Amino acid sequence: LKGEITVPGDKSISHRGVMFGSISQGITEITGFLNSADCNSTINCFQKMGIDITRKDEHTIFVTGKGMRGLSAPSSFLDAGNSGTTVRLMSGILSAQNFNVTVTGDASIQKRPMRRIMEPLSLMGADITSMHGNDCAPLTIKGTNLHGITYTTKTASAQVKSSILLAGLYADSPTKVTEPAVSRNHSELMLKAFGADIVTKDKTVYLQPANELFAQKVEVPGDISSAAYFIVAGLITPGSELLIKNVGINQTRDGIIRVVNAMGGKLTLLNERIACGEKVADILVEYSELSAT
Repeated sequence: LKGEITVPGDKSISHRGVMFGSISQGITEITGFLNSADCNSTINCFQKMGIDITRKDEHTIFVTGKGMRGLSAPSSFLDAGNSGTTVRLMSGILSAQNFNVTVTGDASIQKRPMRRIMEPLSLMGADITSMHGNDCAPLTIKGTNLHGITYTTKTASAQVKSSILLAGLYADSPTKVTEPAVSRNHSELMLKAFGADIVTKDKTVYLQPANELFAQKVEVPGDISSAAYFIVAGLITPGSELLIKNVGINQTRDGIIRVVNAMGGKLTLLNERIACGEKVADILVEYSELSAT
């Protein structure tokens, strides 16, 4: 395997770019957007709440935000499709709006556990109920005034943490979230870039309520989960030298790189840089005699 490739954009960052752009002032340009069913479910939900989202091309979109209080009541339920990220993160935002809404998804989503977000959001004052009483979607969310909380999550989950932080933007007092281990931190990095007062110390995130967020240019790096297949293929195929360009190497996501290094794999990070708070690099992989780790 010899050559140079790029991989599809990071899904987590694509979702968040649309959501944060929608509740910000101004036009957020997102490049490298992952044009997938899940990310498009997020677009569809925010379009239903009055946000103008246009595509320049397959991987470039413009989100015209209306500020933190600019969303409007959708004419019907919000359909998240098969995207758990959409349901869980959006629920944090919806809990603080001045309208009521029902969030649902496909048959698979309607079996996914939502108690893990319903519990902390309810502690913040949210009015969120499971329509069928089974702690799964469809969820009925009645917008209300929220309060900041100090919360320790039972498991390390970026979706749960992000849902609480997004609700915390609207709260009347600071919010503090502690995890048993650090989960992916894309929300914290992007919220900071959009102007939120947010600080991370060890496994705890501290967030102050916000008056407004401000539009940014979001460069979505290639998804390291997608790059992993090509990293391994290059390492194990004799004579290979593969350059994978523009990959997100966020330290909460780079486990594959650490494992390859531990196995003696020839993996070099080139052109390291920061884009919208995220570490990005080109990854050069060469065939290697690997050892067990």
